[in-house]
Amino acid sequence: MPSENALQGTVVLVTGASSGIGEASARDLAAHGASVAIAARRADRLEKLAGEIEEAGGKALAIEADVTDRAQAQSAVQRTVDELGRLDTVVNNAGVMLLGPVEGAPVDEWDAMVDLNVKGLMYVADAALPHLLKAAEDEPRQVADLVNISSVAGRSANKGSAVYNATKHAVGAFSEALRQEVTDRHVRVSLMEPGAVHTELASQSRDGVREGVEKMYNSMESLEAVDIADAISYIVTRPRRVAINELLIRPTEQVR
Repeated sequence: MPSENALQGTVVLVTGASSGIGEASARDLAAHGASVAIAARRADRLEKLAGEIEEAGGKALAIEADVTDRAQAQSAVQRTVDELGRLDTVVNNAGVMLLGPVEGAPVDEWDAMVDLNVKGLMYVADAALPHLLKAAEDEPRQVADLVNISSVAGRSANKGSAVYNATKHAVGAFSEALRQEVTDRHVRVSLMEPGAVHTELASQSRDGVREGVEKMYNSMESLEAVDIADAISYIVTRPRRVAINELLIRPTEQVR
């Protein structure tokens, strides 16, 4: 297990940090000594989380941002660097899961998933990359991390989730190609692929679809957000010589 101070002197940016995996990751990474910038659209939740992290002895910066807007994604990264001094780790977590069949689907749901799950993730990665490359050359760790949150849906396609599958497959392809570009400069690009996790994602689908999604989640003991946060902390606290390229985590009872 990583020590409490494994990330001391480093700065982490977590997107989608107002709930679920993002919130849990921010808390866990702060507990390992990192200063954390937390970005999302819900400013009230961010401020509450930042206060709780600081009450626990950590350092947190709340940044209200919609990363589907490239300028806001860039600003979130720049504020992190300007106010916390550097950027060593990004947890690219912001995402949406709007399931349902292709036939008769509201196409604006597809736009929302592509805009956030793919373009927003890419905007953040693009803005962060120069700072991650710089951090990888410097003390205290001489390595930097970009953790892109995908899904088990990025490994196989299933009916009722075609566009969500497509966005998560895109995340996997982008992550692997970028990994090949920068790994020799000690920027580690990691793909995190959770199975069913008890978060707000399961309730985001439209009426008539949401009930089926929730039934599926309730049919098993789903993962908790803290389980994924723990795995993310494991990834980013490995020694400089170790890169966890891809990590798939399912609930024990989940078959697919």
